[in-house]
Amino acid sequence: MKLAILVIDMLKDFIEGPLSSLRFKKVIPCISKLINWARERGIPVIYVNDSHIPEVDRELKLWGPHAIRGSPGAEVISELKPSEKDFVVLKRRYSGFYATELDTLLRELSVDTLVLTGISTDVCVLHTAADAFFRNYELIVVEDCVEAFTEEGHRWALEYMKKIYGAKIMKSEELIKEFQNMQTNNQFEPQHS
Repeated sequence: MKLAILVIDMLKDFIEGPLSSLRFKKVIPCISKLINWARERGIPVIYVNDSHIPEVDRELKLWGPHAIRGSPGAEVISELKPSEKDFVVLKRRYSGFYATELDTLLRELSVDTLVLTGISTDVCVLHTAADAFFRNYELIVVEDCVEAFTEEGHRWALEYMKKIYGAKIMKSEELIKEFQNMQTNNQFEPQHS
């Protein structure tokens, strides 16, 4: 099993800007802990970030201006800033796979299992999960590392990804413990970047 951690849209405009929500802020400490754990083991951390073209991208008509390419609002929040060994993939649609290099990058890294974190559970996380499923990746959605604008949307999306895409829904502590046990039993090989 070869993992990659996807950090989806943890951008200033979603945490501090026009599409911010207090609900989004509560996942920051769990994501930070998880990505630091992954980096220590050489597990790739890939940031999948909205990067919109003003007055062109369709999402802007639905959600208003946000994450405009090159703007401060399109930057990853300082608490989760990518390291020099992490990867960044820019997207213009909900899914991290649509018209991006994400699939090519994952295949070059020999990744077969994606660990999804970020926002929003029922929009960008959900659509990225769908496209990952269509490309035969195994999915783990980290329940305390994803969030939506509403509890209803969050819970609905988790259940949908579990039922329709076979995603394993886990808390961050459960994930870390499971993979430490797998490593002890030689079922999981640490990766090196």
